[in-house]
Amino acid sequence: MQNSSFRYHAFGQPIDRISLEISRLEPPAAGKMRVAMSLVPVNPSDLIPITGAYAHRIQLPAVVGYEGVGRVISAPESHAVLVGRRVLPLRGAGTWQAYVDCDPDLAIPVPDDVEDHIAARAYINPLAALTMLDRWPVSGKRVLLSGAGSMCAELLGSWARQQGAVEVRGIYRSASRITRLLSAGIEPVPMDNPVAVRRAADDADLVFDSLGGPVGSAVLEGMRPGSVFVGYGLLSGQGIAWFNTAVSYHRFHLRDTLATMSASAWREQFQRLWPKLSEASLPPVQVFPIAHWKEALRHASLPGAPKSMLSF
Repeated sequence: MQNSSFRYHAFGQPIDRISLEISRLEPPAAGKMRVAMSLVPVNPSDLIPITGAYAHRIQLPAVVGYEGVGRVISAPESHAVLVGRRVLPLRGAGTWQAYVDCDPDLAIPVPDDVEDHIAARAYINPLAALTMLDRWPVSGKRVLLSGAGSMCAELLGSWARQQGAVEVRGIYRSASRITRLLSAGIEPVPMDNPVAVRRAADDADLVFDSLGGPVGSAVLEGMRPGSVFVGYGLLSGQGIAWFNTAVSYHRFHLRDTLATMSASAWREQFQRLWPKLSEASLPPVQVFPIAHWKEALRHASLPGAPKSMLSF
């Protein structure tokens, strides 16, 4: 058998560094589960590491991808009941490949009523949003989101409203996002209007920032003493350039939370997530066969475009 995998051997622009490679598929290592992948999303979190942003913790060559859904084709006897079932093969090998070998204790079974396009993106953004709302409760607070066009920010805003936030505002770049933000109960704030951004920052009790860079810095500078700023992404590719010592500043990395989470607690988080995702209005998707992966990457960079996914 052969395996098709997306790999990168050096850091740089993803579309230049990624290659689709064919290799011999060796038998899985002892104790591993093998999953035939069906669908993987194209996320910023998949592509940013390829630029070298996290070079200190990446060993090259590496397989692209952190999430996706597939079907179990072989498993240790202790997990044989999962053979033939759909699972999320997470927290191991890169997911952008036809076959993923994973730790069976960390593979998440997918409920029968959850469609592939939902299951494939059930990890990075939903779990980050859920974890941040657990850590920084929003009830009775005014919440501001940067990068509000992203899936994670949209989930943060929608779920924050459900959990009792009195107001949720979202800083957006593309006007194509306005309708979705309003439907999620998020008041749109245009990124290119610094006065509106500064006013929203001054009103906020709690900020979730996915951008960093000039926008994140401007928001932090404009916040009131005693408010809370949570930085969970650097979609701008730049760090925070200005620090407001009167604001409680936090960095959130999902991997830090996972490092101390037991396998049972990990599975319990998805039991919480499945019903929430079934009720959520997730952004639409556009699926590309793996041979058209460059088109999928270009599509993913278009403001307001449906979510790019690759099918194996």
